[in-house]
Amino acid sequence: QVQLVESGGGLVQAGGSLRLSCAASERTFSFYPMGWFRQAPGQEREFVASIKWSADSTYYAESVKGRFTISRDNAKNLVYLQMNSLKPEDTAVYYCAARTDYSRSGYSLYDYDYWGQGTQVTVSS
Repeated sequence: QVQLVESGGGLVQAGGSLRLSCAASERTFSFYPMGWFRQAPGQEREFVASIKWSADSTYYAESVKGRFTISRDNAKNLVYLQMNSLKPEDTAVYYCAARTDYSRSGYSLYDYDYWGQGTQVTVSS
């Protein structure tokens, strides 16, 4: 079973940047499409970005497109989320997730099989 551990969250002012990391416990991670989701208080968990195992295709929610970049280093079992030009509305707990079914779209949280514990991102105005 894949274990995922996020890090890199914190408090940042609006307009600032953070880079989140997600470390996977298994080498088989390199074959899994990965995603980042976020959940603000009182709201549903929402899709942020996803990346295929080969890293040649990435997908983003409209709200973060042009500001966030997802990437991965399969040799190190890591996936990243670079977040620039942060806004207060980006405040949430951010989760990384892995899915084993390539046929799923990757936009729904139900497409994913493994989840990290989350890392808090707080953007002050």
